[in-house]
Amino acid sequence: MHFCALPAETLAILRRGAVIPAHPLALNAARRLDPRRQRALSRYYLDAGSGGLAVGVHATQFAIRERGLYEPVLKLAAEEARTWVKRPVFLVGGLSGRTPQAREEAAIARALGYHAGMLSLAPMKGASVDELVAHCAAVAAEIPLVGFYLQTAVGGIALPADFWRRFCEIENVIAVKIAPFNRYRTLDVVKGLVAARAEERVTLYTGNDDHIVLDLLAPFVVKRGGEDVAVRIKGGLLGHWSVWTGYAVALLKRLQEEKPSEELLALDSRVTDANSAFFDVANDFAGCIAGCHEVLRRQGLLEGTWCLDPKEGLSPGQKEEIDRVYAAYPEMNDDDFVRANLSRWLT
Repeated sequence: MHFCALPAETLAILRRGAVIPAHPLALNAARRLDPRRQRALSRYYLDAGSGGLAVGVHATQFAIRERGLYEPVLKLAAEEARTWVKRPVFLVGGLSGRTPQAREEAAIARALGYHAGMLSLAPMKGASVDELVAHCAAVAAEIPLVGFYLQTAVGGIALPADFWRRFCEIENVIAVKIAPFNRYRTLDVVKGLVAARAEERVTLYTGNDDHIVLDLLAPFVVKRGGEDVAVRIKGGLLGHWSVWTGYAVALLKRLQEEKPSEELLALDSRVTDANSAFFDVANDFAGCIAGCHEVLRRQGLLEGTWCLDPKEGLSPGQKEEIDRVYAAYPEMNDDDFVRANLSRWLT
């Protein structure tokens, strides 16, 4: 058993609420790993002020496992987190597969210095709640766990509040990334957390790219017996925050420090609109990875938008949508910051 014994200063990052970008995969034209640009991405996120990195997750492409890239890619990010900045960085390794594979990945991530594993349940489609909870408990015996409610549009499975209650009761669970893109299902996670009496131990993060600002501004209030329990989502572990990350860090700081106002609330729709272009909402998220790659390509961080699957790329009209949001929200990009530091990151 490897129950949670994280350094206090590292765990404090997670609990306070941080920007944790879902780390993309840098490929060259031959669709092979480009280590120089992979490192440059990590350096960008760290210099932008991210509190952590999530690697081997959806944005990194699950197919890295089939290409023998899982350990090399996690290793590159861990090295940069240790050497590029002189501060603690919370490292999350993506975990996937059935129980033996997920446990093996958890052991790899732990050995590389990752503090937690974020467990995708998509490969467990068709399993009962009992089977899902047993799977999660087995993986949690290897590494502290971040739960992951992945939207069904990209392969996630619907998970009831009772699952989340039982999941949050697992001793080595420390956080949940809520990303069903659905308010009812988001509330199911909160209800399960509160029913488990785990609200002080398990920290909630948003992955709801359609409601980032509102998730971070508004408390969730649910009943436990006759008591009203208020719970807040503290930070974001987001593919959206793999681009324009400097703005994301400044945004989270505002949302944590300022009282809700019309001005802050108005940012919700603007951020969601930008996300609609990056994540290719018009085509049911088909270009969600390539869309983020395109922003990073424009900034010079990536050489191209290549994905491991040659069939994955920008959808028709997606480039124009990215043009539109670039023009509509110039205050949200961090192009100047990237331009000033790019050559240093690429060294």
